[in-house]
Amino acid sequence: MERIFGFAILSLFITSILIVPFIDFLYKIKFLRRKQKTVNLFNEPTVIFDKLSKGKVGTPVGGGLLIVFVVTVLSLWAFGLFRVEVRLWELFVLLSTFIGFAMLGLYDDFKKMLDVGEKKNIFFGLRFRAKFIIQWILALMTGFVIYQFGGYDFLYVHWFGEIHLGIFYILFAAFVIVAFVNAFNITDGLDGLSSGVYLICLSAFLVISSALLDTFLAIYIAILMGSVAAFLYFNVFPARIWLGDVGSLSLGASLAVIGLLTGKPAALALIGGVFVFEVGSSLIQILSRRLIGRKLLPIAPLHLYFLKKGWEEPKIVMRAWLIAFVFALLGLYIAFI
Repeated sequence: MERIFGFAILSLFITSILIVPFIDFLYKIKFLRRKQKTVNLFNEPTVIFDKLSKGKVGTPVGGGLLIVFVVTVLSLWAFGLFRVEVRLWELFVLLSTFIGFAMLGLYDDFKKMLDVGEKKNIFFGLRFRAKFIIQWILALMTGFVIYQFGGYDFLYVHWFGEIHLGIFYILFAAFVIVAFVNAFNITDGLDGLSSGVYLICLSAFLVISSALLDTFLAIYIAILMGSVAAFLYFNVFPARIWLGDVGSLSLGASLAVIGLLTGKPAALALIGGVFVFEVGSSLIQILSRRLIGRKLLPIAPLHLYFLKKGWEEPKIVMRAWLIAFVFALLGLYIAFI
């Protein structure tokens, strides 16, 4: 356990040292959130979203890039130190997924910077269809490695035991990854919301991985926790830096892979309950519009609904953290009964 906590402290320390110069660097290269006019999947201007998020204009974007750098370097160092205890395919899955989705997010962030001001009602960043297809390609590759080299073809559900999916596990794993990537991305809309909830989720999986005696996975989670905690200090209201898509896509994918490697996707759905509800509210909005021709909710995702009702941003975030803590307890209960 001392190694696990040692890497968490080291990750926290290194990220804390680097983050202020990194913020200054983002200001210098003008990698900032811009004033935007976006459209939704139905090619309609998202006036309410733009209005509610206009206070974020000018905040540096791309904090996730620093997290990816620190976590990758420390994970490779940990692999070198404890090579005997690490399954090589597990290291490959964790880092290839983390870096792959980070690169997709970084490209999207750069495209947003270039797109601003070109047209009046642009689809801010990559088109959803293109991004969605690339996400599925990356997720299917990850699912294949877990199935082929890890031997995973099952999911554990308490009342039913192990459910073996065979080769269809690849599709299931890809669905879980894509779902959590988009859930995290959607949740990352208020200062400290997604990163705070993420820390709580990681804490729960640190307990699970330690109980399963998967030392390297526990170390990887600890490294993630340290780096995200240092980032959160500068991300709470009013945020001095944002994750950007480079952070939201990579962190969402990592949470999904961690859940899959523990063999407890049912616990993942509960531990990440806040993310599930956020993406669920957006999915309901999209499906209701397509199926019945009208929106069931005034606005989605949920954090924007409460913001529109007049709740202060820190109030929404703090309550989301509390709810995430309750979900984490429920997920741990499901994982161990």
